[in-house]
Amino acid sequence: MTEQAVPAPENRPGFLEPGLVLGDRFVATSIGGEMEHFNPATGRVNKAFPVATLDEVDEAVSAARAAFEEWRRWTPDARRAALLRLADIMVERRREIGVIAALESGTIYNEFVAAYTADWFRYYAGWADKLTGESINPYPFRGLDFTVPEPVGVVALFVASNGPIGFFGMAGAPALAAGCTLVVKPPELGPFSSVSFARWCLEAGIPPGVVNVVGGGPEVSQALVRHPGVDKISFTGSTQTGRRLQEAAAQNVKPLVMELGGKSANIVFADADLDAVIPGAARFINSAGQGCSMPTRLLVQRPRYDRAIEEVARIASGVVAGDPFTPGVTMGPVISESSARRITGLVSDAKESGAARVHQGGGRIGGELANGYFVEPTLLVDVDNAAPIAQTEIFGPVLCVIPFDDEDEAIALANGTGFGLVAYAHTQDMRRARRLIDSLRAGSVHINSSGPGPVSPASPFGGVKDSGYGRQGSRLGIEEFLSYKNVYLNI
Repeated sequence: MTEQAVPAPENRPGFLEPGLVLGDRFVATSIGGEMEHFNPATGRVNKAFPVATLDEVDEAVSAARAAFEEWRRWTPDARRAALLRLADIMVERRREIGVIAALESGTIYNEFVAAYTADWFRYYAGWADKLTGESINPYPFRGLDFTVPEPVGVVALFVASNGPIGFFGMAGAPALAAGCTLVVKPPELGPFSSVSFARWCLEAGIPPGVVNVVGGGPEVSQALVRHPGVDKISFTGSTQTGRRLQEAAAQNVKPLVMELGGKSANIVFADADLDAVIPGAARFINSAGQGCSMPTRLLVQRPRYDRAIEEVARIASGVVAGDPFTPGVTMGPVISESSARRITGLVSDAKESGAARVHQGGGRIGGELANGYFVEPTLLVDVDNAAPIAQTEIFGPVLCVIPFDDEDEAIALANGTGFGLVAYAHTQDMRRARRLIDSLRAGSVHINSSGPGPVSPASPFGGVKDSGYGRQGSRLGIEEFLSYKNVYLNI
């Protein structure tokens, strides 16, 4: 990134487009009122955005239902072409997308998020004409028995606040490729990218009503989940919110796919290549720790424990926190003031209760950054795995370091939370690695890797236990938005 590539401050707010998208109607103001969005880096208001009324939620769902009948009948190659056009548009808008992401969630300004999201749309565009059923031997009858894949219908898409644009690719792309229509509920802490996304879809030739946007708080979420015109829920967010939506969806026996929280263990055995391990172990500072799959519990076998702490602390000490648009900055803020207070409160409680020792950080960053939501990179050592600090998804730049003695203890510690999204392990013993793959309770297991970076569209991603169910990515991702009809022809 160069300084010249960053838009000047006076041009940045112009990329933030508040509003509702209801079929072919754009609504800039609503009698439902408005909510203010605060820039995480400055603590100042970016813009206000309208809150949808219940009637406007109903209008959005009705528009999606009407558009579904057209969109599902588009030929697969036509849907594929539209999604490829959308991917091209997102790459063309990469500067705009980088600005929106930085202003919404405090993400370091970059143009990668546009290319990454476009990759998801290109990947699922390729699936649009490859969805097939199967032929069945109709024994003991004589006839033709087969299955036909069909889109599930209208999908309520809830995107998370830690980089909403990327979630349009992970969850929106497979739904659209399958022939479904969307009613998007933006996060209150990241409300602008959803409106831009709907606009890009129209530019790509996707019909009005295929993508709708209704902003607001919990009342809007509940209305959308309970709406009889919604056929499925796709939710990315916290486990607590996921439970509430699940309860509401149960009233209409409505299916969900939920990508929830994580508290991933990163197990380092004494025979691991520590030089290769440490950079990944320090990933908790990336995006200010706001990633559900991050290895936020570092479990180190005792012979390497002290050195691991020393090396991770060295990397964390080199963090440059600051405004996401400033060249050279390596860590931005957390998403909100309440998040910053929650994070530092959990650290303080762990320290006061004796559940952990603060090796580094633990507080807010002051000085020129005091008005923003900046939290110090925090390294907690000798952490009690049963304590809240090790059981709660912190969603901030906090790493819990825990010692262990042997393989059985490492597995027990790794599995000893309610979450099961990702597990990481480092060892040169491949027989041990094979045992770990079987023993670790997680949707993904990485051996000798602290994560390949962003999730690949070709790989299934999702969790077990409190980390949710269903998958994003791969063929499994598009299967979430398909229903299979069985057909029997008596011939």
